[in-house]
Amino acid sequence: MANPPHGGVLKDLIARDAPRRQELAAEAEKLPAVVLGDRQLCDIELILNGGFSPLEGFMNEKDYNGVVENNRLADGNLFSMPICLDLTKKEIDDLGIKAGARITMRDSRDDRNLAIMTVEDVYQPDKNKEAKMVFGGDPDHPAVQYLHNQTNDYYVGGKLEAIDRLMHYDYVALRYSPAELRLHFDKLGWSRVVAFQTRNPMHRAHRELTVRAARARQANVLIHPVVGMTKPGDIDHFTRVRVYQALLPRYPNGMAVLGLLPLAMRMGGPREAIWHAIIRKNHGATHFIVGRDHAGPGKNSKGEEIYGPYDAQYAVEKYRDELGIEVVPFQMMTYLPDTDEYRPKDEVPKETRTLDISGTELRRRLKTGGDIPEWFSYPEVVKVLRESNPPRNKQGFTIFLTGYTNSGKDAIARALNVTLNQQSGRSVSLLLGDTVRSELSSELGFSREDRDKNIGRIGFVASELTKAGAAVIAAPIAPFQESRKAARQLVEKYGSFYLIHVATPLEYAEKTDKRGIYEKARKGLIKGFTGVDDPYEAPSDREADLVVDLSKENVRTAVHQIVLLLESQGLLDQL
Repeated sequence: MANPPHGGVLKDLIARDAPRRQELAAEAEKLPAVVLGDRQLCDIELILNGGFSPLEGFMNEKDYNGVVENNRLADGNLFSMPICLDLTKKEIDDLGIKAGARITMRDSRDDRNLAIMTVEDVYQPDKNKEAKMVFGGDPDHPAVQYLHNQTNDYYVGGKLEAIDRLMHYDYVALRYSPAELRLHFDKLGWSRVVAFQTRNPMHRAHRELTVRAARARQANVLIHPVVGMTKPGDIDHFTRVRVYQALLPRYPNGMAVLGLLPLAMRMGGPREAIWHAIIRKNHGATHFIVGRDHAGPGKNSKGEEIYGPYDAQYAVEKYRDELGIEVVPFQMMTYLPDTDEYRPKDEVPKETRTLDISGTELRRRLKTGGDIPEWFSYPEVVKVLRESNPPRNKQGFTIFLTGYTNSGKDAIARALNVTLNQQSGRSVSLLLGDTVRSELSSELGFSREDRDKNIGRIGFVASELTKAGAAVIAAPIAPFQESRKAARQLVEKYGSFYLIHVATPLEYAEKTDKRGIYEKARKGLIKGFTGVDDPYEAPSDREADLVVDLSKENVRTAVHQIVLLLESQGLLDQL
């Protein structure tokens, strides 16, 4: 028999009677609507289908304070992560949101109405307190940064009445709700289920770990990967799901099931581990594997681990009886080449020869086409990963040149464009500052806000082209470090980004200006001109990947330096 849900009753709001949902659908069309963003959509899906039981809506202030301060809802139930609907003051005022109001929850992707909330309260959280008590307060923590930079200032709490489930178009057969997964376990005759949480590809060590856990507890395995929002830089869920599907036949027949979890992770370490255990209990699991640094964000900017390696295990163990799900501590597995087997590291004698490949080393081998041995991963898994990680000479990249007007960055960009096209084998796109201004940002001026928007657009276009495997050459002035950093972050989701500081001095750029632009700016005929009456934040040595100066070298030499940089990274091999 499946594990009872957290709180005793599965709050499956979608399962309620169809006639009532039809009434709600009609009512929703007449109500003010909140359009939900990506994280809010992940949260509402797991509220509506019971994954977050005993929650029946976004947290009101009493529940929120109880969770932040004590890991408990107002009714005393254990719950470790705030699940809140964050809105701006303007949205609240414009939509007339106040206690007692009814508002529609709408999907931003297809304008479908998902639920109606009856508002219980509107409150302004103490974000500093939430950051410290829930996540530990480290300013480098991604959830802390998200809380301060992307979460709106007001929370709205209230229970939900479901109208419809979210529509997905990928891996639909693998998207089990808690009730559906429980029914599936019952159909299979499973009474003991070990759940394995992952946001990464699985390899042979993971298979061995989960099989060992199942055998020791006479249980079956639920591979339950997160396919909502994970850590920035993680491998996309399409690739990961193909890996899980390729791995599944490697389990003994009938031992494992794959189900997808549309969760927005917070990377909250100990708090997140408790939350994950509750979610898996709601999905019918009786056991839950908690890993080393489970759901941890890694290191901060000082190189320090944000959480201790076993903090998550200690946190879940503390509430083991109340959670009603048995914790299976993650055992680090290592390969023994002499006996061709994996064993837990703490069971291996010191003199025994072992082999391991770190995640960093695996990514390096995928990028460079290096060998990935069968002792580490199965050939069918490696095949999927190589399909999504082409060799370096097939990967897209962006060269981003920044400098004053007439610094020579446009001339370098044009010459580099010709050079890369001459070598062929890859699409090359040229995004000159003036061209982008006329074609993509014609309505923008030269205020700080407009300049940032312009660079944001260039970063977006460059990231999409990079994802498609193109070489992108962008040459805006890009005077501000913050917008250059944002462009880098966009592109590096999909490929390499190289910032080239064309450090030609302002005096030289102005002296050699044949178009007379600087002269007009000096006379006040052009306002907001970088270097004259608008600042330029020169890239630091740490920010710039290469510095060139056309007062000291010519365009051909500068282009050759960029080509050498690309070649050293393996991006121009065998073109």
